[in-house]
Amino acid sequence: MTRVPLRPALTDLPPYVPGARVPVGAAAFKLSSNENPYPPLPSVVLAISDAAEDVNRYPDMYATELTEAIAASLGVTPENVVAGCGSVAVLGHVLTAVCQPDDEVVLPWRSFEAYPIAVTLAGAQGVRVPVGADGRLDLEAMSAAITPRTKVVLVCTPNNPTGPAVRADELDAFLAAVPKDVLVVLDEAYVEFVRDPQAADGLALFARHSNVVLLRTFSKAFGLAGLRVGYAVARPRLASGIRAASTPFGVSHIGQLAALASLRATPELMTRVEAIVAERSRLLAGLRAQGWTVPDSEANFVWLPLEDQATAFADRCARGGVLVRPFQGDGVRVSVGEPEATDLLLEVAAEWLAR
Repeated sequence: MTRVPLRPALTDLPPYVPGARVPVGAAAFKLSSNENPYPPLPSVVLAISDAAEDVNRYPDMYATELTEAIAASLGVTPENVVAGCGSVAVLGHVLTAVCQPDDEVVLPWRSFEAYPIAVTLAGAQGVRVPVGADGRLDLEAMSAAITPRTKVVLVCTPNNPTGPAVRADELDAFLAAVPKDVLVVLDEAYVEFVRDPQAADGLALFARHSNVVLLRTFSKAFGLAGLRVGYAVARPRLASGIRAASTPFGVSHIGQLAALASLRATPELMTRVEAIVAERSRLLAGLRAQGWTVPDSEANFVWLPLEDQATAFADRCARGGVLVRPFQGDGVRVSVGEPEATDLLLEVAAEWLAR
């Protein structure tokens, strides 16, 4: 039987593995997807409810009001902002806008698992540069990996799933070495959780470097993971190209109004972020007191470098009522959740070490 051929690249396309979900009827804490453990604020729920009455209409294609509000909050112009269906989709549009077949994209590894997928779908070739044993990006090695074929370099800060943020001096030196016609994408999905005073300031770097693009999201700190709203911050010419490559009507009307309501409630939401940061500190301190070697985290998760024991540890956690995200051969990512979830995770972790 003759079949319609698929692109050869899809044969080896790595699947995106979502964090485990709590089975129906089960009692467990979900610490597998880096979600905000708090439900939406009442003002955001009201905005979602109001927006639901208009779902028979197409949304504003360019998310005009939202991009204006984002731009005002960041001190840039609306022409600098491109909204999309989560920062993952926006990354795909960025790569589509600048990459041609056989171009190279340098990326850290292990890092966000959607990177190799997005690069492959854009027709480019991913060049993976190992992350250091301390979970930090090796920017010197990433710079050395740049060739005349390199079009984009992906810098995840804080790095998902290991946790450390790139420091300002590291990124300054890196950007000085990167050719100006190579796009540097700073993926700042977890920027609101960063407390390291030495961490790089993405907005300041964007202002100084014409080849820097920022990716941000409403999924994490703003707690809108289920509505898929993210955005890029880029120079107007680049932003125009990204916008042209974007899916029409990519951000739903509900998502736009929920994100707007969240921006208006930023002070209240940042109080929640502070609570998550405090819980992160308690989780890190508890694990280290037990004897675990854990990288510093500037995100809403921590990393356990369990290597080949990753799946076994995740299975043990699941039996104990906590769902975590294993990366077999590398480690386990544990999202920061409710205090009760931290207590339970620490119990399982202590038992694991005592085996």
